[in-house]
Amino acid sequence: MEEAGQMDYEHELITVDEDWHKNTGDAIAAQLREAGFKVKRTVLPGSTFWNDWTKYPYSMTNWNMRPLGIQVVAIAYRTGEAWNEAGYSNPDLDAKINQALSIADADERRGVMEEIEKILQDSGIIIQPYWRKLYNHSVAAVKNHGMHQTFEHDFGKVWLDEA
Repeated sequence: MEEAGQMDYEHELITVDEDWHKNTGDAIAAQLREAGFKVKRTVLPGSTFWNDWTKYPYSMTNWNMRPLGIQVVAIAYRTGEAWNEAGYSNPDLDAKINQALSIADADERRGVMEEIEKILQDSGIIIQPYWRKLYNHSVAAVKNHGMHQTFEHDFGKVWLDEA
């Protein structure tokens, strides 16, 4: 920003008002201020935020897992994708994504995924402050219940043990 003569530019960081989104956005803004950047914080209710989430120049969202790592990369960073909220466009990355999507074997795909991750890391397109820990609580009487990686609840094979 200094090199570009933009240290006086005020970045507006927009988040939804959900607890951990808001708190994480506040922490990111505080770190940016400590680094000498001007930051305006805007916190919007979900009914407003999610209507335009792909249009904000600087905002915070989260991505839940997909069965294959390439699935998130393809919908989040490939040029022209509907959920490419950053508007990122890189023909080299697009070619690597297309290559990875054409490889069925996960072990064979790993090398291409490493190249994709390197392109994303070097681009600076995202700030990934942490991986969130998620928990699921139940009691011993609830049988065959576990936490699904996408938070789905399927109670078809769950039962309560009779005391």
